[in-house]
Amino acid sequence: MNIILLGGTGSIGTLSLELIDEFNYNLLGVSLGTDTCKSLEIVKKFKPEYICVRKEEDKAIFKDYVKNIFVGNTGLDELASIKCDILINALSGSVGLKPTISALKAKNDIALANKESLVMAGDIVMDLARKENVKIYPVDSEHSAIWQCLNGEDNKTIKKLYITASGGAFRDKKREELVDVTVTDALNHPNWKMGKKITIDSATMMNKGFEVIEAHHLFGVSYENIKPIMHKESIVHSLVLFNDSNMKALLAPISMKEPILYALNKGSRVKYDNGFNLTTLHFKNISFKRFPCLKYAIEAGKKGGIMPTVLQAANEAAVELFLNGKIKFLDIEEIVYQELKKTKNFKPSLEDIIRVNEEVKNRVIGGRL
Repeated sequence: MNIILLGGTGSIGTLSLELIDEFNYNLLGVSLGTDTCKSLEIVKKFKPEYICVRKEEDKAIFKDYVKNIFVGNTGLDELASIKCDILINALSGSVGLKPTISALKAKNDIALANKESLVMAGDIVMDLARKENVKIYPVDSEHSAIWQCLNGEDNKTIKKLYITASGGAFRDKKREELVDVTVTDALNHPNWKMGKKITIDSATMMNKGFEVIEAHHLFGVSYENIKPIMHKESIVHSLVLFNDSNMKALLAPISMKEPILYALNKGSRVKYDNGFNLTTLHFKNISFKRFPCLKYAIEAGKKGGIMPTVLQAANEAAVELFLNGKIKFLDIEEIVYQELKKTKNFKPSLEDIIRVNEEVKNRVIGGRL
């Protein structure tokens, strides 16, 4: 199996590389981050034919190991356009959208971990996938769970999708207790070890809102029939309620390796022992008042048009400001709310989405430096 991996040094990228090594898959190409030592280790171990680096001057570091070196965001598009058996988009943030489009145009099946591709441009991405007869396999554990629950089922029989949420670092805190929480506090997720941005998004519950939008596009289910639900153990990753009142759930360990592996094999199961043990399970409803970002995300998804792009851009910029100590935690949701409030909706082209994404991020960040 020839694999191209975008985001090779991130959390999903690192797990993907472990699986590529364990199952002796071929890493055809990989995009690398700013950690030169880690990037060199990847190149020396996997010997990819193609790589993409952040800056032109970085090419000198790898020229003795790889002949084909792409650079920057343009390089990501070029790498994504190389024909492969499957492309893993594990990039974080809006930078992942254009490579998704490039991969689809190249007729590469995609294992998609980049939420922003569907949040910002779900209609465009899914329409293009259908046009090019390309498959998008979800890597998020929640969407992988829904996908697995729907295998062998008629999607017309779906009554409701339940997407579980751990609640993030502050799930047991009241809103008044969040006023002075620190970045370190927010990054202390009780269940998962993830990248910084997605961990903050988990704490605000914006991540779960993004997942509702993703599920809408991936499975063609209306927003009214997709419900996030609190499940602290993170063992049940999603549930599907059918019109005969029967329900399916996927139970799995707190690990991203299983959904990555399932996506890489395009829905086929391979032997993999993770030592999983069942534990006590709890569920409860999620309050929009306690987690307003979840409400904003679902509302933006329902409105469609340019609103999901504004949502993602404002959140991406606000999380960056919070991680850099420029704003407080609760400012994230206020920034998102204000940007959505001031936006007049319209049906965008891909070029509109890319433009508005940059405009919103620049406006949010520029106003607080």
